Amino acid sequence: MSNPSSTSSGSSGSTSFDLPRFLADQRNIINKSLAGIIEREFDDSRLCRAMSYSLMAPGKRLRPILCLAAAETVECSDIRSDIGFPPFHDAMVTAACAIEMVHTYSLIHDDLPAMDNDELRRGQPTCHVKFDEATAILAGDALLTLAFETLSSQRVLAAVVQPDILLQIIGILSRAAGYKGMIEGQVQDMIAEGKTLDLESLKRMHSLKTGALISASITIGALLGGATPDQIRHLDTYARHIGLAFQVADDILNVEGDPDKMGKSVRTDRDRNKSTFPGIIGLEPSKRFADELINNALQAIKVFGTKADALSALASYVISRKR
Repeated sequence: MSNPSSTSSGSSGSTSFDLPRFLADQRNIINKSLAGIIEREFDDSRLCRAMSYSLMAPGKRLRPILCLAAAETVECSDIRSDIGFPPFHDAMVTAACAIEMVHTYSLIHDDLPAMDNDELRRGQPTCHVKFDEATAILAGDALLTLAFETLSSQRVLAAVVQPDILLQIIGILSRAAGYKGMIEGQVQDMIAEGKTLDLESLKRMHSLKTGALISASITIGALLGGATPDQIRHLDTYARHIGLAFQVADDILNVEGDPDKMGKSVRTDRDRNKSTFPGIIGLEPSKRFADELINNALQAIKVFGTKADALSALASYVISRKR
């Protein structure tokens, strides 16, 4: 896979982009907003402690960052002039936090004994290990429902986002998280254990399990930024390619990653006899496939020029990351 770099030439090749600083800044914004939601909404109950424990664990925050980057890529000047930048930015960040809640819920449930039975996530004991299995199930359920409560918040989102756009956003996230998205992908993953999938079946499974929420994050950001249908089409192509590339990279890291850097166990796919890209096409072909997917993603957003610098750098980060 491509080597990580502190800078990335934008989609026009004319601008240097400081990805590490961008990631740090965006994570800080998202973490502060999540902490604010916790302070405002949570009490000291066991359930809220479990929700907070998993939500505030040190994660990449890739999906909410993609949401914000997509919004900035297509952002219309009319939005800022009509609404004013601070409340619009607050609305974007609030939507991004809702996406992270959905992602965290999925991780809690994926780690359960009935699923992957993992004991380590984001460098710390998984929710069911730290608390107990029943509390983990309910904490995941609560984060999922809190995401939609957050999206429908009159205080932030509904105050500045048009009702039809807000309904679209809620529908997009619901579909990505539901039985036509992540949940179906997880079911397919469970059924496939102990079997050898063909390459196309593996792609379809991960387009649901991993790709659906990544695509939703980018589309939601685009809608918040006032994207045209043609812009959304380009961004959807980008999203589908980086979503699959993310999973290919995950499979590769499960083979040769450093568990200390990843914050979770490695070589677990082999132990569970799961179909993976390295297992089906080989390790080096998987790396070449990931590079090809990223190149296709970058081609899809060339139309945005330097406004897509963040998305371009994030595409490379997807396959150069070490965790």
